[in-house]
Amino acid sequence: MARKALKERTITVPQVKEALESIGEERLDQFQRRSLDYATKFTKVDLDKVDTLVNKLVEEFEVKEEEAVQIINAMPESIHEIRVFLAGGRRIIESSKLEKILAFLNKYRKKE
Repeated sequence: MARKALKERTITVPQVKEALESIGEERLDQFQRRSLDYATKFTKVDLDKVDTLVNKLVEEFEVKEEEAVQIINAMPESIHEIRVFLAGGRRIIESSKLEKILAFLNKYRKKE
């Protein structure tokens, strides 16, 4: 039976990890297991901080939600890396604002 998507939304890697873990690893198909493995290895932020990060990037730094999700997934470590995610809108963003975004991200970066 075909399934119909009721709603589409962009989610972060930590949210993907949580969703797949909630299904249970023994019930995952091959693609889902690979996705869980990827999410486990590349999660760079604690799940409980994801919503705060997205909201703050959108509201305080005026970043689109899709851009905020991609920034959180990659957790860039330099201003140049942040520019890559924000260049799609063809808008010019001040270096001081990018520095503030980087400082904000550094507060939430997962320690390894």
